[in-house]
Amino acid sequence: MTSAAQHFVATHARDAVFERGLRAFFEYRDLGIEKATEGRVVAHVIRASEGADFSSQPHLHRTTFQLVYVLKGWIEFEYEGQEGPVRLEAGSCVYQPPGIRHRELGHSEDVEMLEVVMPGGFATELVDTVQDG
Repeated sequence: MTSAAQHFVATHARDAVFERGLRAFFEYRDLGIEKATEGRVVAHVIRASEGADFSSQPHLHRTTFQLVYVLKGWIEFEYEGQEGPVRLEAGSCVYQPPGIRHRELGHSEDVEMLEVVMPGGFATELVDTVQDG
């Protein structure tokens, strides 16, 4: 049984449209989940933008849930409370707890990731450093 506030959605790679989003060096493919769940959840495929200069500042997201699954290529992050970089490769998955400070250190030209976040309209805040204190 479906709730009146949630709707069925199916999207297909053949119809994919990627647009610049939160980070200028990435392109985002909306999977229609945010609209189907009336903002409760957002899901998108993220890939590197050709010709875009990479730069990443420490930040955090105001979320209740955030999962990233690497479909192709690799990406490296620095996370609050972790020693050294965390390298994710195709098949790797990371759960980012709400409000964890982090920054991207780099990615392959062919990186492609699935990201699922709650709520859909989450806020991002820049911070001075990844490590607190």
